[in-house]
Amino acid sequence: MFGLDIMLVAFIALAGCSAGALAYVFMFNSIAEERKAGRRLETIKSAQTDRAMVKASRDRVAEVAKRRKSIQDSLKELDDRQKTRDSKIRKPPLKLQLKQAGMSISVERFHVMSVVSGLSCTVVVFLLGAPLIVLPGALVVGILGLPRWYVSFKRKRRVKAFLNEFPNALDVIVRAVKSGLPINDGIRLIASEAREPVKTEFRRIVESQQMGISTPEACMRMGDSMPCPEANFFGIVIQIQSQAGGNLSEALSNLSRVLRDRKKMKAKVQALSMEAKTSAWIIGALPFIVAFLVYITSPTYIMPLFTTSVGHLILGVSGVWMTMGVLVMRKMINFEV
Repeated sequence: MFGLDIMLVAFIALAGCSAGALAYVFMFNSIAEERKAGRRLETIKSAQTDRAMVKASRDRVAEVAKRRKSIQDSLKELDDRQKTRDSKIRKPPLKLQLKQAGMSISVERFHVMSVVSGLSCTVVVFLLGAPLIVLPGALVVGILGLPRWYVSFKRKRRVKAFLNEFPNALDVIVRAVKSGLPINDGIRLIASEAREPVKTEFRRIVESQQMGISTPEACMRMGDSMPCPEANFFGIVIQIQSQAGGNLSEALSNLSRVLRDRKKMKAKVQALSMEAKTSAWIIGALPFIVAFLVYITSPTYIMPLFTTSVGHLILGVSGVWMTMGVLVMRKMINFEV
């Protein structure tokens, strides 16, 4: 019986192995097909993933290229505008000069005051006993020279005051933007709380916004009434940020730091050139000092320069040469930063 049970178990096991072998033989093809289908499915999924990654990479590259092109177009447009503004800054019309100087008079009134100045200079020179040939020159200087020199002096002083206060105004805008306020609120804050002439320039921006002009365009117009590169820098930063995006507070903070560094560089250049300027002043004043000392010691020796026609001619030629020398020295010791 025991031997019979062993044979039965062996028979059952052998039958099972045979059935399994037969099942494997008949199902081998289907199993292989399923494996091939699984591998193909994995290949397709990996290919789709690769295509998605390539597409995403292409989209990122296209977005970066589009943004770069937008920035380049903006810079080109701003460069063209800047060239136009530079030409206006070098040779601005009289109306714009009066606006840049902070003078609220009209062009017609300025011409009237120029004529009055010319007549006053002519009368003063005549009362001092100058020859009649000098009177037309005094009239021209009084009409064209002194009034325009005064406007130029007012422009330079106003620009200097603007540059002293402008970095502080930018810092206030940066803090306002970092605290969550929009840039328009920061501009209005400067327009109401800052010192002159920064207050007036930002008030013009606010007034332009109220007339429907966009903030970047209103900021770009600051360079028309304030003839300095720093005002144009501010407009360019706002214009680029509005078109290309980015961190506005960081951009304005960097601009403020650049303006302060430019101010330090100007002060350093002025200090280094002070020796040359002092030498130029001494050289320019030396002829007058020598003439005064000669007049004190030997008045009869130098008086023919003032009493004879030949002396007047010598004085005129000497004055022309002195003016040319002073202008050349002034050009040599003035540095633009």
